[in-house]
Amino acid sequence: MSGDTTEDGAPPSQERARGAALGLPADGPGALATFGRRSGQFAIDAITSALVTALFTAPEPPGNWSLLTFGLVTVFFLLATGQTPGMRLLGLRLAHPAEGRRLAPWRAVVRTVLLMLLVPALVVDADGRGLHDRLTDTAVVRD
Repeated sequence: MSGDTTEDGAPPSQERARGAALGLPADGPGALATFGRRSGQFAIDAITSALVTALFTAPEPPGNWSLLTFGLVTVFFLLATGQTPGMRLLGLRLAHPAEGRRLAPWRAVVRTVLLMLLVPALVVDADGRGLHDRLTDTAVVRD
């Protein structure tokens, strides 16, 4: 056997395109979003949530109330549009496991709760998908 392919004729895993195991393209629309873009999207959503919450808690800082706002905004926008405001700004969307179907509310809630814990988002697979996406069978892709 040559070192260029595996037993099934596919290139070694180090050479496989990100998202290939999910049937996603290697680049362009529908390709998995990079960690940098996903981090940027998260930062935009977190800062926006803190600013919105601060409008209601002023003159006190928003504290943990911004976490509640983050969760509510994220679930609402994922169910309504498939994109959080940060995703929209950075050209990302949440891919559903069954193309053309709406995201089930339980997927949006479980994914958001895990994302709020932050650690599951930092535990990634070979494709770069976070644990919160693996558990809900979703993926953040380029729009």
